Amino acid sequence: MGYRILIADDEEEIRDLLRLYLEKEGYEVLEAANGEETLQVLQKHRDVAMLLLDIMMPKKDGFHVLKELREKSNLPVIILSAKTADNDKILGLDLGADDYIAKPFNPLEAVARINSNIRRFYSLGANDSQTVKRMLKVKDLTLDLDGCILRKGEEIIELSSTEYRLMELFMGNPGKIFTKQQIYEYGWQEAYFIADNNIMVCISKLRAKLSQDSNQYIRTVRGLGYRFEEE
Repeated sequence: MGYRILIADDEEEIRDLLRLYLEKEGYEVLEAANGEETLQVLQKHRDVAMLLLDIMMPKKDGFHVLKELREKSNLPVIILSAKTADNDKILGLDLGADDYIAKPFNPLEAVARINSNIRRFYSLGANDSQTVKRMLKVKDLTLDLDGCILRKGEEIIELSSTEYRLMELFMGNPGKIFTKQQIYEYGWQEAYFIADNNIMVCISKLRAKLSQDSNQYIRTVRGLGYRFEEE
């Protein structure tokens, strides 16, 4: 049986469209039309692998659903939001969402992003009770991919959602050089068009959190980009 995905959206047309394309991909689909129903479905079906969550829903909006969910679960969540609602996207990511799909969307692109997130969160065959906790370990750092937690020894290092994605990229590929474009598109999950100061600022903050020695973990490769030191 394929992964089970819950579509939470008060627009029936959106739910029908996503269901059609997801079922073609082999996913099993559940639906909810408001926030309260979403939480009820998740309580009943503990094997849901991903939640597609609309922000503007009756009874409980997506923000409230996400906040309640994150108090007890690390279930992957993709926000469904209008293209112009940048504040919704930012708040949703800060509350713990893993990605977003902007409305109106191309259903093929939406499915591709869902597939990508499923691959990122679940190893092959790991959607049952025998799931193995997934970790990335480099030097004295451990990144818990299921709990989204970074530890340095026994110390937990607090990360923003963007910082977490960059650590996932670096620690999953130690020693590999990544260009600014690759880093930006993975960390910020949007297209990279011009040089962006956000990368330098984010890398600087990460270095400060990881060590007093700025090059101990993340090294600048002049003219090329950055790499994560593996030794």
